[in-house]
Amino acid sequence: MRTPRGTGEETGRPSLSTATRGRVLFGGDYNPEQWPEEAWHEDVRLMKEAGVNSVTVGVFSWARLEPRPGAREFGWLDRVMDLMHEHGVGVVLATPTSSPPPWMGRLHPETLPRDEDGRIEWWGSRQHFSHSSAVYRRCAAAITEDLAARYASHPALIMWHINNEYCTVDYGDEAADAFRRWLRDRYGTVEALNTAWGTAFWGQGYDDWNEVIPPRHAHYMKNPTHALDFKRFTSDMLLECYTTERDIVRRHSPGTPVTTNFMPMWVGQDAWRWAGEEDVVSVDLYPDPRDPLGAQHGALIQDMTRSQAAGGSWMLMEQAAGAVNWRGVNHPKPRGLNRLWSLQAVARGADAVCYFQWRQSRQGAEKFHSGMIGHAGERGRTFQEIKQIGAELASLAPHVRDAQVKADIAVLHDWNSWWAGEHDGRLSAENDCAEVVRAWHRALWEAHLTTAFAHPEHDLSAYRMVVVPQLYLLTDTAVENLLAYARAGGTLVCGFLTGVADEDDRVRPGGMDERLRALFGIRTLHEWWPLDAGEKVACDGFTGTLWSEEIEAEDAAAVEARYRGGELDGRPAVFRRGTARYLSTLPEPAALRALLARAALSAGVRAVLDGLPEGVEAVRRGDLLFLLNHGRAPVTVEVPGNHRDLLGGASVRDSVRLERYGAAVLAP
Repeated sequence: MRTPRGTGEETGRPSLSTATRGRVLFGGDYNPEQWPEEAWHEDVRLMKEAGVNSVTVGVFSWARLEPRPGAREFGWLDRVMDLMHEHGVGVVLATPTSSPPPWMGRLHPETLPRDEDGRIEWWGSRQHFSHSSAVYRRCAAAITEDLAARYASHPALIMWHINNEYCTVDYGDEAADAFRRWLRDRYGTVEALNTAWGTAFWGQGYDDWNEVIPPRHAHYMKNPTHALDFKRFTSDMLLECYTTERDIVRRHSPGTPVTTNFMPMWVGQDAWRWAGEEDVVSVDLYPDPRDPLGAQHGALIQDMTRSQAAGGSWMLMEQAAGAVNWRGVNHPKPRGLNRLWSLQAVARGADAVCYFQWRQSRQGAEKFHSGMIGHAGERGRTFQEIKQIGAELASLAPHVRDAQVKADIAVLHDWNSWWAGEHDGRLSAENDCAEVVRAWHRALWEAHLTTAFAHPEHDLSAYRMVVVPQLYLLTDTAVENLLAYARAGGTLVCGFLTGVADEDDRVRPGGMDERLRALFGIRTLHEWWPLDAGEKVACDGFTGTLWSEEIEAEDAAAVEARYRGGELDGRPAVFRRGTARYLSTLPEPAALRALLARAALSAGVRAVLDGLPEGVEAVRRGDLLFLLNHGRAPVTVEVPGNHRDLLGGASVRDSVRLERYGAAVLAP
């Protein structure tokens, strides 16, 4: 598994710093085609007032650029690009390929994706394209080629943005042909595929490649490895679409960085593979303002995105200035929360803080999704807060430039394992891999321990502690990597249902890889005992949730905690052998936090700052200390020594007061 490249300097490729030019990029998606041209001049006036220095243009403009096959109407975009340059606003120019024009679906219905029941997904929304369609790919390449040829040298261009939120799944006939080609490349022969998929079960053996189809709607449960490979294939096909367009724009403007925006912890993309193909790693992030753990969710995605950028800077491509429009109830952000969460992104490594969108739309499906300028206009609270954020980011830019976030703890996550663990025939529908990862990250976040994310095959030697919330599927390479890390003295803390299956989703003998069992001191894993929703299990010193396991230990000395009561009374719950621990249940939040904090302390990892009030987050980026109050009441934070608060210029000695949703950025 190749570690994603970092900032670009070591490869000679452009990076985010190429686009920022010493600034923190600030702006959002700009859709001038939705507005009369006279409104554009008002837009740039307000952009200058708000400190906007970057806009993303053209994301959904294919029908405007190519209203009929082969037509090219670039005049309006020429004027937009020139206007942005005239006013000093850089343009992140998007290829419009996430939303093909209606004529494509009408003239070429084979470009439309089909769901697993064979139903066509029609035009009239977005993402209505088959990633495997030769016609779609040809048309996408053609519009990208002409776009790149026209604007590659435009002085407003600072970055390319390919497509948008890749997520389309296709079960159609053209996708089926592509799937068979992908499988032949992976396995070589039908016999090897039968072995990998375990098709002897239920008599599913294939005799000819033409018998293999996508995992379409079936009478009962589908073959798990068939479904797993289709997820791998879908991620790879979308990645092919991305790299094809990326290579076109690179050829025309080799010094301009290229990105596409991830969705937060999106199950459909192997983001480790994708990140290695981007010059800039970017993400869209929309925590629920009513979620008491919204800030923790933001921190998780920010840590993950920074790690996909190999610890370098990254781009917050989209966030909401206020309410979104796709939850059951869409709440606005309280006063100050937009600023706080924007600063949180910068604290965790972002050098670009952007929004969907610049001006709130008056028509269409997202007319109630907030914009940097809302329906209330420039006098509205939202825009007044945007101006404050823009000014503060401009003042922080010289101080955060080249400053990185250091993390001594790695959280391991792998999309292949996540995909494999989602099959309908799993032991418990209550066990959600993403939620388990969130629970472990939350424990570390609340203990004020800064974390990175890593793939289980990455080099882990730089980390003092590695935690594995859950990795149901582990390759032999990954297992050996974990063993090598622990044998070298690294502190390893591993959660339940890890190392159960190999890369073909074949259960390993004994129900868990024997090398991992030996590492943790497990003689026999007799039974998995998943818990019902809300069910709990008593353990020595804490309460477990979600899961439990009937395990026999190699040595009683390796047992750190046992189950108390019920079927597993007296059985080991937590194992510790040397610097390695195994948790066969999910401790309640406070207990998991305490356990991981103790493990971190023994590994020589300390909290960013001790004695923080509840709800206060502390993050160090370079020499800067970010203090973020996620609580609804003012607090005072003790910070020994003398500092200067870059958000106001005030001198700080020994303590700083943070208002509700307040923040301070302290420089020594």
